[in-house]
Amino acid sequence: MIELLAASEVERIMAEACRVLASPGILVDNEDAKDLLLESGASLSAGRLAIPEEMVRAALTTVPPHVLVYDRAGAPAMNLGGGAVHFDPGSAAVHLLDPATRRRRKATRADVVALTRLVDQLPNYAAQSTAVVPGDVAPEVGDRIRLYLALKHGRKPVITGTFRRDGFEPMHAMLAAVRGGEAELAQKPLAIFDCCVSPPLRWTDLTCCALLDCARTGIPAEVIPMPMTGATSPATLWQTLVQHTAENLSGLVIHQLARPGAPFIFGGAPAAFDMRYGTTAMGAMETMMLAVGYAQIGRHLRIPTHGYLCVSDAKTADYQAGLESGMGALLGALAGINVISGAGMLDFLLTQSLEKLLLDHEACGMALRAMRGIDPDDGADAAALIGEGIRRGEFLSLEHTIQHWRRELTIAGRVIDRSGYTEWEDGGGKTADERAAIEVQRILRAAEVTPLPDDVGTALDEIMNHEIAAWS
Repeated sequence: MIELLAASEVERIMAEACRVLASPGILVDNEDAKDLLLESGASLSAGRLAIPEEMVRAALTTVPPHVLVYDRAGAPAMNLGGGAVHFDPGSAAVHLLDPATRRRRKATRADVVALTRLVDQLPNYAAQSTAVVPGDVAPEVGDRIRLYLALKHGRKPVITGTFRRDGFEPMHAMLAAVRGGEAELAQKPLAIFDCCVSPPLRWTDLTCCALLDCARTGIPAEVIPMPMTGATSPATLWQTLVQHTAENLSGLVIHQLARPGAPFIFGGAPAAFDMRYGTTAMGAMETMMLAVGYAQIGRHLRIPTHGYLCVSDAKTADYQAGLESGMGALLGALAGINVISGAGMLDFLLTQSLEKLLLDHEACGMALRAMRGIDPDDGADAAALIGEGIRRGEFLSLEHTIQHWRRELTIAGRVIDRSGYTEWEDGGGKTADERAAIEVQRILRAAEVTPLPDDVGTALDEIMNHEIAAWS
């Protein structure tokens, strides 16, 4: 497993993060959370809350080391903790890349459905995400309609989040309707909610409310600090890791005060800030290093981890997109990050691409294969096996080859070309993104999802129709 920090350095970052929480402390715009903190030992000065280290240490004693997430049918889908790795698409893009024009356009409800159906057919993605924000609905219902469509058209668990304070209640109701009740949903969570802390060290009323709602209902909360080096955090990776850790720990304290033992994920989307363009370089190596570093801290604390990797700042599914996304997928997997979000994303997280999502699926598969490593114990005697191959003059027909090659040597999907040049040319000489565009349409034509039971589907429709009517 890749680690960038020595054990002593992890402890030093923890100590420095606790000092940050004590002074300068955090801003909290939510009165409920502020009261919880003050009643439990925090102090208020000049509008900022100082959290003593003993409150952090207390929260670390109650947070669970594993989080189980289940699919729509109630089967286990993600076991978060330790070094287990799961991939899902990146969330909340407002654009979709049009494969015909290679230009972005506003996303629609139809895009949400297509993406959900595509991800449902791709086994290297353990979860859905509410990956695009449809621009053809009232913005007030954008968060809940994404979840509604994901539940109607997909079977996998969903990583999602709220845009408004009034969004959590109907979204929770949808999840409970699918699971069969609120108690059943708490026992078998169907979704993870992102809760984004604003850098530096501020919890807005909206995201703090989501954090508290998740804790009290038992829905796993994934805290997402977003420090940008040199812009909203110090310029150095070390100091940004300190701030990132402090922001995560502040969320942990609030969350565990609301309900000790509630499921929590130590996440993030930090970025190296590009000083030339004023952009968040999500595909930069420094961004990936930050994810590897804070995941090591989360693992040291025995908290499940999340990272935003397998993303690119390219504007189309080109070489840059493959370079940045492939490296991110591999580094994240080898670092043992439990939830790796970002597949399909381009343009600083603003754009999703179905074609890139399919190409990234191959990158995720390669990363997962690398994690399995090299197995020395297949039961064969190497000398005898090699000797038999020499006597025959080939290894293809050996029983050992027949038994092992499918597990040992993964077969790439149709978007990866490993044919000879003549065969590739005879097939039209298509590039990877051109092959992906064709394959996306083939998968969507063949995709079938078991429909929800009639009563569940009706319940979802009623919740969503009520929300649309309220804002129409």
